[in-house]
Amino acid sequence: MIILLIWVAVLIAVVVLYLKQVYSTFSRHGIKHFKPVPILGNLGKVVFRKHHYARDFINLYNSFPEERFVGRFEFLTESVVIRDIELVKKITVKDFEHFLNHRTFGENTFFARTLFFLKGQEWKDMRSTLSPAFTSSKIRLMVPFMVEVGDQMILSLKKKIKDSEGGYVDIECKDLTTRYANDVIASCAFGLKVDSHTDEDNQFYAMGKTATTFNFRQMLMFFLLINAPQLVKFFKYDMISEPIKKFFRSLVRDTMKDRDLHNIIRPDMIHLLMEAKKGQLSHEDVKPNDEAAGFATVEESAVGQKDLNRVWKDDDLIAQAFLFFVAGFESISSTMTFLLYELAVNPEVQERLAKEVREYDNNNGGKFDFNSIQNMTYMDMVVSELLRRWPPAVVMDRMCNKDYNMGKPNEKAEKDFILRKGCGIQIPTFAFHHDPKFFPEPEKFDPERFSEENKHKINPLT
Repeated sequence: MIILLIWVAVLIAVVVLYLKQVYSTFSRHGIKHFKPVPILGNLGKVVFRKHHYARDFINLYNSFPEERFVGRFEFLTESVVIRDIELVKKITVKDFEHFLNHRTFGENTFFARTLFFLKGQEWKDMRSTLSPAFTSSKIRLMVPFMVEVGDQMILSLKKKIKDSEGGYVDIECKDLTTRYANDVIASCAFGLKVDSHTDEDNQFYAMGKTATTFNFRQMLMFFLLINAPQLVKFFKYDMISEPIKKFFRSLVRDTMKDRDLHNIIRPDMIHLLMEAKKGQLSHEDVKPNDEAAGFATVEESAVGQKDLNRVWKDDDLIAQAFLFFVAGFESISSTMTFLLYELAVNPEVQERLAKEVREYDNNNGGKFDFNSIQNMTYMDMVVSELLRRWPPAVVMDRMCNKDYNMGKPNEKAEKDFILRKGCGIQIPTFAFHHDPKFFPEPEKFDPERFSEENKHKINPLT
């Protein structure tokens, strides 16, 4: 019994010393950070749902106003959170070759082959392969599909109102926008005609809800996948269940096979992926002052413009199709829900936007197309402010693939901090968007920030 107690004491001592060593990295280099909780690091309040992930970053960002960058621990993994906007520019533009990759998401998981988690040259090649799919001319061809789905939703709402006893219906906005996003993706990406407002339990919608619904266990496993991929690999865990993977593999392969067999051409994402597989997806010359560009439009980088003749496997393209689905299903529906909320609590914005929509509808004889969207100046202002107030990406991450000199953490520091290969950085998008230094009264929804008279005041890096 005494020997057992001694071994337990030794084991505890080893664990304590190990944790002390792990959690002392930032302290040794004079980098400010919150005191970590053993094992959980700085994720305790997020894991136990006392803080939202976005507010957790804002709290860290606001707590050290004099620092250029601060430290953060996610479980046992250290990362550096960038507060200095000029350092963000240096990392993401000038020295981007040091930060090509995102954090690992498990080498053998379904997500590992998506653009988001590919690494090095493979990432560059896939980025270059897919970038032509997102030009304004390609999106222009998909707008009629979006309009068709929108009309479908309106008809469904009108029918529900007509069938109601009081002449009105209560609508759960998140459910409404999720079904709309689902049907748009089904049409624009997979060439399927789905009406989730009428056929509420259709298979495509059910699979999407299952794939994007996070319970407590899935959230915990998500953080483990990113921060402890070897542990997850050992237990052979994948966040995407086999039925969902089988469904999307069959869907994409069967659609591609059917189109090849019958020579079907439809300007949707499946067609673009088929062109990419054949090496026929070409880049277009984009004019610097393209009228189709809104405030948030950026010029394509040299990485995306590179032509290559790489041939991709079906599984690689299926992974990209799944990524398009997941990225669109949840982020688009959530963003639309936030928009409906902001329009509800800001009736003056709602009225002005509705007036602009009605004017263009009357001028175009009820025709709604890509040009209609691009000509709505106030619409662009509202959407830009929406993405400022509620950005889909709370934080952006990168891994350092070769040692990098971050400079001094603050003006009083004596030494530069060298970020070692394998360490991560995090760019707190949500915190930048809610910093009064960049956006006065950040909690206020104010589309006028992006008017012709005011948008020059915005730092493009923010």
